[in-house]
Amino acid sequence: MRFVAFYYFLFSWSSSKPIYQYFHTKIGYGRWKSLRSLYRNYYIFGQTLIDKIVVMADMANKFTFDFDGEHHLRGMVAGGRGGIMLSAHLGNWEVAGHLFKRLQTRINIVMFDGEHQRIKEYLSSVTGDRNVNIIVIKDDLSHIYAINEALSNQELVCMHADRFLPGNKTVTAPLLGHDARFPMGPFLLAATFRVPVCVVFAFKETATHYHFYATEPRTYHGRRQQGIETAVADFTVLLEEKIHRYPEQWFNYYDFWE
Repeated sequence: MRFVAFYYFLFSWSSSKPIYQYFHTKIGYGRWKSLRSLYRNYYIFGQTLIDKIVVMADMANKFTFDFDGEHHLRGMVAGGRGGIMLSAHLGNWEVAGHLFKRLQTRINIVMFDGEHQRIKEYLSSVTGDRNVNIIVIKDDLSHIYAINEALSNQELVCMHADRFLPGNKTVTAPLLGHDARFPMGPFLLAATFRVPVCVVFAFKETATHYHFYATEPRTYHGRRQQGIETAVADFTVLLEEKIHRYPEQWFNYYDFWE
């Protein structure tokens, strides 16, 4: 992993540039500390990818977890309304997959078209059948109906709320003292369906220990635009708090800030 991380550190400028700028201009590190943190970022990212497969494949392992807020997720399931879980390319929340099995409800993961078939086939070959459904974001908006059906069935819908494709509608909000663009879709869904919304993260703290966080669910009532703005504000406050605590686990490898 050290060799692979060093290779990307030297030769993957397209991903290194935004992460270096993140450390240098957003976190406020000096030049050399930013470079060291860039290498550490690649190294930890590689570890989390391996950890994710080990856990999802139910391989024997020595991983331990702290679960802060598991009762919030159980409350969402017990509430009988379904719910939305928002996360970001920060940490590695998917590694807590066995927690989701304990929730005894179907998990729907929303992702962009073009990713889903390759990822679904790979996960199936590694992990076998799981109680996970992939909902694909498409131009014909069919994913809205799929999300509505999942929530109507009292299921949980998971999505990242910090990345968008060109042409997607966005909303601008401050993060780390700079304006950043977030995809409007996740927050529009929260304001439209008015189901409980929970923000989840999981961070690698040692070689074999993760810390999972789930916030108290919140439902966004009132006017739709107001609901979107409030949901974005809530999300960015939580995101910034966790970035300061785990700065080297920001894995959003594109030019995120305006």
